[in-house]
Amino acid sequence: MTHAKVIVNPVARGGVTGKRWPHISKLLRDAGLTFDYDFTQGVGHGIELASEAVASGYELVIAVGGDGTVNEVVNGLVDERGKGRATLGIISSGVGSDAARSLGIPQEYAPACRLFPNFKTAAIDLGAVEYMMGDEKVRRFFINTAGLGFDAAVVKRTHGLIKVIRGTIPYALGLVTVLATYRNKDVVINIDGATQEQRVFSVVVNNGRYFGGGMKIAPDADPCDGFLDALIIGDAGKSEVLLAFLKVYKGTHINHPKLRLCQVKSIEVNTTERMLLHVDGELLGQAPAKFQVHPAALTVAI
Repeated sequence: MTHAKVIVNPVARGGVTGKRWPHISKLLRDAGLTFDYDFTQGVGHGIELASEAVASGYELVIAVGGDGTVNEVVNGLVDERGKGRATLGIISSGVGSDAARSLGIPQEYAPACRLFPNFKTAAIDLGAVEYMMGDEKVRRFFINTAGLGFDAAVVKRTHGLIKVIRGTIPYALGLVTVLATYRNKDVVINIDGATQEQRVFSVVVNNGRYFGGGMKIAPDADPCDGFLDALIIGDAGKSEVLLAFLKVYKGTHINHPKLRLCQVKSIEVNTTERMLLHVDGELLGQAPAKFQVHPAALTVAI
């Protein structure tokens, strides 16, 4: 039986996770799991706590919170080569739950707790992105999705709502308000060594199928196939974007002629314009950015 470390983000979903923790804790103990736990105390603390857990010998580290919490824990579990050093568990108590949804893990916290301690495991791929934060080049791993352009601008606009309201409502509200003033970007894209210049609305790179609280942005993405699924939205107009948005819930948006979906090992986006980047729903920096896949990098409890 595995003795786990549980990392809890008490402010996830506007503080709801902290209020739920006594019940979550009881559910885990009732399921037969023994564990220690820590609360995160600010942005980036989940990375530090997860790294400390690995150094202390924990073989199972469970993230309790939203997709941003999961992302931080993942970045604390992997080494510099992108290889996981412990098994990741996910108990969604945030808003989007896209990482859990993409991995087939229950999105409600009660059934997710019941997975432990008799869980199965899967080896999944991770994405890594090198990007700019001010004048500094930074690398971050992601478990589910990363995006440049419009979707990152929406994340910036709806930051407060995304932390509180569940599902796709925050993204839908942000989409309408950001779309009014958003301008497409001129970029140079290199996909597995092939380069092209293009004007784009957005570039989304997915390891899982979902983003934005349940939108099937990459309907055929498989986090275990050794590839990332890159969706390049070309020089689309506002009306075209709105029409495609209505189809994204079913995944039928990919038939639009200005959308290109491709499986990649690496994709690099360069631009002289300001183009924001989000990683697993957290706004981190901006282009230029290079995305790469790390196959079978992390073991996840499912």
